[in-house]
Order: sequence, then structure tokens, then C-alpha cells
Amino acid sequence: MENMEAGKKKKGVTCYLLYCITTAVIGSLQFGYNTGVINAPEQKLRRFFQNVSMDRYGEPFSSGTNTMVWSFAVAIFSVGGMVGSLSVGVMVDRFGRRKSMLLANVLALLGGTLMGLSSLCKSFEMVIIGRLVIGVFCGLCTGLTPMYVGELAPTHLRGAFGTLHQLGVVIGILVAQVFGLEFLLGSDSLWPLLLSLTAIPAVVQSIMLPFCPESPRYLLISLNQEEEARKALVRLRGCEDVSDDIQEMKEEGMKMGMEKKVTIPELFRSPAYRQPIIIAIILQLSQQLSGINAVFYYSTGIFDTAGVTQPIYATIGAGVVNTLFTVVSLFLVERAGRRTLHLIGLAGMAVSALLMTISLSLVKTNPSLSYLAIVAVFAFVASFEMGPGPIPWFIVAELFSQGPRPAAMAVAGCSNWTANFLVGLGFPKLEVGSSSSSYPSYYRHICICIKINLQASKLNDLDWHHYKTKTSDKLYSLGCVTL
Repeated sequence: MENMEAGKKKKGVTCYLLYCITTAVIGSLQFGYNTGVINAPEQKLRRFFQNVSMDRYGEPFSSGTNTMVWSFAVAIFSVGGMVGSLSVGVMVDRFGRRKSMLLANVLALLGGTLMGLSSLCKSFEMVIIGRLVIGVFCGLCTGLTPMYVGELAPTHLRGAFGTLHQLGVVIGILVAQVFGLEFLLGSDSLWPLLLSLTAIPAVVQSIMLPFCPESPRYLLISLNQEEEARKALVRLRGCEDVSDDIQEMKEEGMKMGMEKKVTIPELFRSPAYRQPIIIAIILQLSQQLSGINAVFYYSTGIFDTAGVTQPIYATIGAGVVNTLFTVVSLFLVERAGRRTLHLIGLAGMAVSALLMTISLSLVKTNPSLSYLAIVAVFAFVASFEMGPGPIPWFIVAELFSQGPRPAAMAVAGCSNWTANFLVGLGFPKLEVGSSSSSYPSYYRHICICIKINLQASKLNDLDWHHYKTKTSDKLYSLGCVTL
């Protein structure tokens, strides 16, 4: 009997399911690529801004103005991400999951075109507007991809498949780091091509998406198209018997039909939703306030301070470690549990941040500590990808039922982008005075996140599926659902 059940579970993974998941994760790769691509051509872009100023006004920008324009071009990406993430709920409710991803690709094409033509048109404004548009696109991707993947994946593999979003992100960052090398696309003449390459995955995904089904959950629960949902599930699961999936969705749809319409303010007002949305926000903040983006944005400088002769290659090495440990978490997340991996990752990051602070502070007097600094950076990145990196993205879809899910994804995504923006804005100020002085701040943030996670998620190994069911049932007793 157990063997029959195991065989039935294995039928849940098909080539068609993998095709659909891979297609969706192209959006994650886009997010990672556009996060990392702006760092390599920094000096080239600054020179471009100066050249545009000379052509227009007969004199270059002052150092302060040039830095301000550059900072604006970098930060506007996160502003666009906030707008995009808050728009996820509206888009998926109106257009569905698949069509929303198709429409989002229009923004990727527009943003890539603007940045690619900026040098030809001698307009730094096109770079800034392009970054804003790409930010909106990436903000949509951070909500659409985990939602679509989570609703397509079999329940017993939802965590493993959810990790693929983060895998796409880190692969995108690594690709951007490699393409940004001086002898590839990081030169004065080719940086517009480097920035505009984001249009190619958008075209590829747009070609592949029509062969993917709409989310069966959306078809059945939101559109009441049971036959279409059944057909999609048969193709995705590779077997005719999808009655368990249909029954699960019907039960969720029945509960959703009895719920009042869930808006973003209601997520915080309703006692049933308040705790899970707070947990979702804390998980997103723990990801960004851990300092991972600061390490990646300034990793070349960190390795340079540590005495590495070719710091750019060490940075790429960190990107490889980033990718490898995301793959490791893919296999561990269903076995070790969400809570365990998340807390182990945060603890590892705290220790690594402390080692970075010590080694970078003393490396001038003791050059051998440069090796410790390199190991600490690699360990920091590896610990991040064990839990704090992938888990926050897909856990929101597991915490909420179909009704509040779009609003919850929007709030969680906006929290992540806001924290990302604040880290990018605040790190240079924290860095003033010492290249390593900021890491105690991140060490404190990580320790706070560990404490909050321990208090906020008093669940046995974060059995999120059980918690979601428990939360949905709790609605009846609180009067949020009427019979």
C-alpha cells in the first residue's frame, strides 16, 4: 500500500510540469540579472553621464551631481520594485497568473530598449527611466513567479519547487557578474548591450508561456472552470486521477467563497490574518536586513580590502557559492523544514558577519587574515542560501489560502523591496570611516531577526501547510467567515 502511494506521489513530477516551472522561473532570472548588472559598469556609466553633461552644457557634472545621478539610477530600481510588487494582487485577480506574466514582459522589453538606446541617444534620463520600468517588471516577477510555481507544484514538493525562484535569482546575478567583465560586455562601448540583454529572456518567456496552462487553482477557485482545471492538472501530474487535487481546491474554494473580500488593510485588521502577515513581513525583512545585498554590492571592495589581487574573480566565486548552496537548499527544504533551515542560515550569517568584521579590521596588521575574510564572505553567502534566501519568497503562498494570497504576496513583496531600498541607501553611510564598520550593524540585525523568528513562529518545524489550514478554520470562530 505504501509503495502504491509513493508511486502516486512520484507521478506528480512530469516533464511538462518542469517545463512550466522553468518557464516561470525565467522571471526570477530576470530579477537577479537586473539586480546585479548595474554594479560592473559603474565607472563607465559615470563617464557617460559626464559626457552627456559636456555635450549639453559645455561642462561636466560636478562630482556631487554625478554621484547623485548615479545613486538615483541605482535606487530607482527598488522604487519601481515597490510599485510592481503592490500591483501583483490587482493584476492576478484581473488577468490571471499566466497572462499577467505575459503582460509584465512588455515592461522588460520597454526597459531594456530604453537602456540599450541611451548611449545612442546621449540621454542619461533613458537609463534612469529604463531602470524604473525594469524595477516595476521585477517587482511583478517577485510576486507572480512564486505564486504561479506554488499553485502548479504538488503539495508534497511545493517547498522544493518554491526554492527554484531563488535559484533563478542567483543564477541571474551570476550571469550579470560574468557578462559584466571588462573583456565581455563591461566595456565603455558595450555596456548598453549589457543592460539591454534583459529583453532576450523576456522574449523567450513570452514564446514559452502560451504552451503553459493557467493556474488550476485560479481556473477552479476564481473562474469556476472545473473542467479546464482538471485538464491542466492531468497534463501537469501525468495521470488521469487528479481527484485529490480537485477536492482540495474545492474545499479551499468553498472556504474562500464564505470569506469576506480580503484587502491589504484587512490583512492587518483581521486577527486570523494578522499573525501570518506579520510572520511573512518579518521573513522578508530578515532576508534584506541581513546585509546580503550590501555584501554583493560591495564584495569587490571587500575582497580588495582583504588584499585579493583579482577581487572581481573572487566576487564571481561568491556568486558560484551562492548558486551551489541554493541547489543544496532545494534538496533540504522538505526534509529539514522551513523554520530549521531559516534559523540555521541566520545563525551562520551572524557568525560570518562577526568574522568579517574582525578579519577586515585587523587585515592591515596581519595580512594572513585576508584568507579568513574570504572564507567569511563565502560562508555568509552560503548561510544565506540555506534558508533566508529562498524561504521567504515561497512561504507566503503556503501561509495564505487563495482569497488573501494576492494581497499577502503584494505586502510581502513591497516589504522586501522597501528593505532593499533602505539597505542600498544606508550602507554607504554605515561604511563611512571604515570598510568593515557596517558589519556589526548587520550582525545586530541578524540576531534580532533570529530572536523574532523564534518568538513569531512557535510551530513545530514550521509546518506551514498545517498552519494554513488551522488559520483558515480559525476564520469561522472569529466571524470572518459566515456559514
